[in-house]
Order: sequence, then C-alpha cells, then structure tokens
Amino acid sequence: MSLSKAEKLSRAIKTLRPNTAYTIRGILGDEETFNNIEWHTGVDEIGSATFTKTCPHSEITWTKVKTEMDKL
Repeated sequence: MSLSKAEKLSRAIKTLRPNTAYTIRGILGDEETFNNIEWHTGVDEIGSATFTKTCPHSEITWTKVKTEMDKL
C-alpha cells in the first residue's frame, strides 16, 4: 500500500521532530501545503490553543521534509 503525499508529509515531520503539534489543512502534501501548516505553539491565557503559520522549529524546513518524504 502506498502512502498519499499528505501522509508522507505528516510522517516526514514526525521523523524530523517527534511530538510536534500541527494541523495540516490540505491533502496535496506539497510545498504549498507545508507553507500553510498551522503550527501549535502553546495555549493562551484562557486555555485556547495558539498557532502560527511560520514553522517555529529550525529542524523542520521544506527541503528537509521533502528529503524525508522522498525516502518513504
């Protein structure tokens, strides 16, 4: 069974940084999808999750993610 690009994207991120919290809004698993990931950054003062579209993890870049995806 082959993985979809979105599944590969998710697995690649988890390979580079396990336990990273994020939300993928898209199914293409391409660079555009990667650039629109909502990275969970914590919680605000009322307990709601906070997000950013800028990846806060230096070890996760599109180039590194793509390399990991190509291995799958």
